[in-house]
Formats: sequence, structure tokens, C-alpha cells
Amino acid sequence: MPRLDALGQIHGHPSTGQEGSKDKMRFDWVPYSAASLVLGATALSVGSLLLPSYAEAATTVQMAQAQGGLWLAVAVLYFVAAVMLTLGMPSILTLFQVRGARFGLTAVGIFTASAAGTAGFAMLLMFVRALVINAAVPDATVLDVTRDTGLTGFLYVWIGTIVLGELLLALALLRARATPRWIPALLLVHVALLPIAPYLPEFIGSATPLLLVVALAGIGIRAAAQRARPAY
Repeated sequence: MPRLDALGQIHGHPSTGQEGSKDKMRFDWVPYSAASLVLGATALSVGSLLLPSYAEAATTVQMAQAQGGLWLAVAVLYFVAAVMLTLGMPSILTLFQVRGARFGLTAVGIFTASAAGTAGFAMLLMFVRALVINAAVPDATVLDVTRDTGLTGFLYVWIGTIVLGELLLALALLRARATPRWIPALLLVHVALLPIAPYLPEFIGSATPLLLVVALAGIGIRAAAQRARPAY
């Protein structure tokens, strides 16, 4: 029988109708976050395929001069990838509800930082393109800028953050056992191939980003399949 407490609130039989309406009004954000993850990985891979990652600085400047539209497209793809990957990170967290929550949160946090750095790299590409197309500085000066120690150091830190985040994410998925093992295996293979990609045949080196795309797509599909579980 319902009773009143000291504050005059009624306790007793729950209102199943109200709880049912709340469940219906709850926004299921996991599929949208998972879709953003897949879209961001796809944009990142397409941008990586269009931009010669291992070309010399002179070749890069020539590309910015001769193919300004392609350079712009790469910058836009990288910016879209940064936004979409950031929006997709919460869906990965739903995979660490049973075990490995702290380690998974650390891995996702580092990987998110690398995704945010991709937006900065996109803005850097746009800045270099503007300098080259408008002849604001001589080509030799642009080459000197690309060889600057501080700029190069920041780029290496960003790349290191990507590698570290991807490695920790693969280990976290293996520890949590929330996905098939081939997903973290693809991440580990991608990390292992990054240092030697410049020395591999061109068709193999250019295809390495696809490993990351397939792995993140698998993570997104797995997270969306578990959307019925309580989310954060």
C-alpha cells in the first residue's frame, strides 16, 4: 500500500506507465556515434590515399601548386575525419562496461587526442596551400618552413599519439574481450606496418590505412549491436 514519507512524497507501487514512457523517450545515441566512427575512419583513409605521406618537402610544395583542388580536398577530409572520429569515440567506451573500463578509457582518451590533432593538421595543410598558391613567400622559404625543427617535432608528437592510442586501444579490446580478435589484430598489424610503410611496395604501403578503416568499422558495428545494453 502506498505510504507518505517525511517530505510528503508517495512511496509504494511504481508507476509502470511513467517508466515505460521514459524508456521510449530515451535517445539511443550509440548507433549515431558508431556511424560517425566509421565515417571518420573512411574520411581519414581517403585523405591518406590522396596525400603522398612519404613524399619529400619539394614534392609536397609542387603538389600544392599544381593540384590545389586536391590539396583542399585532403584538408577537408582530414577535418571531417577529426570531427567524426571524436564523435565516434563514446561508442567505443560502451565496449568496456564489463571489464577493462579504466584501461579502455585511457586508450580512448589518447586516441581522441590524436583525432583532435588531425583537425590541426588539416588547418596546417590549408595554411601551406594558401602560402604557395598566393606566392606569399618564395618556394625555398616554404621548404625551409617544412623542415623547421619545432614544426617537425609537433608533427612527430602527433603521429606518436596516433600510434600510442591505436596500440592501447588494441590492447584494451583484447583485454575486454568485447570484440572479435581480428579487430584488435588489424590495429596491431597497422601499428607494426607504419614504421616500415615507406620501404614497402607502393600498393602495399598505400593500402595500410585500410586496416584501420576495417578495424574501426568493426568496432562501430559491434558497439551498435550492443546498443540495448545500458549506455554511459
